[in-house]
Amino acid sequence: MILTGRWSMWFLLPVALYALYRTLLQRQYIVAALQTRRILKVYPWQAHTTPESGIGQIPRAKSGDVWLAFPDPDQPGGVVRMILHGHARSVWWRRRLGRGYETEKTSQVAEVWFAGDPRFVGVVAVPGPRRLFLLYQLSSGNSSAESEWNPSPEAVVMARRAGVRVTG
Repeated sequence: MILTGRWSMWFLLPVALYALYRTLLQRQYIVAALQTRRILKVYPWQAHTTPESGIGQIPRAKSGDVWLAFPDPDQPGGVVRMILHGHARSVWWRRRLGRGYETEKTSQVAEVWFAGDPRFVGVVAVPGPRRLFLLYQLSSGNSSAESEWNPSPEAVVMARRAGVRVTG
């Protein structure tokens, strides 16, 4: 019996470590899901056909960062670029956005749904039941978002209702 206990311990140790890893990772998924739900309660979905996207070459973007451009809600004709910050669920999006040429994968994001305010936070998705992705501006936690895009007071109130911390 004692030898069987040692053997099973070595066999189950990787399983226990993986379970611990998934438990810690699940907390991040739950927080992101709650933030996504809060955003979707405040902002309606908007469909965008072939939104402008790229890799790097914008302020605050590293050389490999993929970004999407959405219309500025307060300035007609203006755009706000949002960087897709990397984590495990961003791989699908990174493989399809930012390329300068058309492939089978890039055609999967020909239509993009967006809910939110690109100056603060948003949720992006493709038509269908999967591929929700939470986007946020790194400056949405301080007053630089207000000074950079000069949002209206109504936009700031809506952002706060969606859970964004905006000072000022």
